[in-house]
Amino acid sequence: MPESKVYLEILKQIQQIMNEDKLKAGDKLPSERELSDRLQVGRSSVREALRSLELLDLIETKRGEGTFIKQRNSHRLVEIILSFILRDEAARADLSETRKIVEIEALRLACQRITEQQLATLQQLIEHSKEQWNDGTIPVEDDYKFHKTIVEACHNRLLLNIWVPLVEYNKVALHDSLLREGRPSASIEEHTQIYEALRDKDEEKAIHALSQHLKNSGF
Repeated sequence: MPESKVYLEILKQIQQIMNEDKLKAGDKLPSERELSDRLQVGRSSVREALRSLELLDLIETKRGEGTFIKQRNSHRLVEIILSFILRDEAARADLSETRKIVEIEALRLACQRITEQQLATLQQLIEHSKEQWNDGTIPVEDDYKFHKTIVEACHNRLLLNIWVPLVEYNKVALHDSLLREGRPSASIEEHTQIYEALRDKDEEKAIHALSQHLKNSGF
């Protein structure tokens, strides 16, 4: 079974365990070892699935105590999106379109709100991507962090919480996109154009650069 399908299946089964155990906000989740035993998968796979749920603010880990379900509050919308992702594989085109809408609107806000530190982070990610590609490594994590930093730079937590599940759960597709011949170097150049437009607070140029980048990436 492809890695992405295994990953989604683990998330679905964790959700099922929550339902079976009648867990609610504030309750403690089973340990990684127990989840691994019940799901019959490796602990590293369970850990990655839990990390994704934590990024969505659906769970939180307390040092020395365990992992707990968080209060729902404004994250109800994120839960709906998460459920949509997990249950309907045919929705990928819709998810890609939604990701584009969210990311472009976040970029629009980021043109005015991005901090000097976040601009420095984008520049560092570009340079590190170049180093990785020169060493023969596909810079998947740097690519993901570049886009995430842009969304963070809009300083709208809900937009970030909507964006994360649209991309986090399909890093396999991101990796496959970057495997295409010549794509990593082209992607890095496109990132540079987006960064420069953000640095110059040129909204029109930034949106054009990001739109072309998302079109070219096919992800």
